[in-house]
Amino acid sequence: MKRLFVILLMLCFTNTAFAVNAYDRYGQKTGSYKQTSTGYTSYDKYGAKTGSYKKTSSGYTQYNKYGQKTGSYKKTSSGYSSYNQYGQKTGTYKTNSNGITTKYNQYGQKVGSYKKDSSGRITEYDQYGRKIRSYR
Repeated sequence: MKRLFVILLMLCFTNTAFAVNAYDRYGQKTGSYKQTSTGYTSYDKYGAKTGSYKKTSSGYTQYNKYGQKTGSYKKTSSGYSSYNQYGQKTGTYKTNSNGITTKYNQYGQKVGSYKKDSSGRITEYDQYGRKIRSYR
């Protein structure tokens, strides 16, 4: 799946204002997310629409820029589970009491994490703890 759905609503259920910009490890902007009346829309660094996330009763459905379903996210007690367009589970995202979200693949192996600082910026790390990108 593509980027985690608006970084799990900015790490689960905060009141962070949307829009959110994404940056690579060098600080270069790579895209953005903006709130809509039905969910969220994602854009590339040039402002072209790349996809959307529509709210459902159980979470969100993800679509590409052509409106084709590419996956879904379902809310759980500790975060979200992700599924591909065929309904097969592709991963889970669990947030602990410290606001750290850990990403697991479909086999339960840790593949990354997200940490939010006091300013509201979220940094994404790979499974080895190396910074990949940030969101703010």
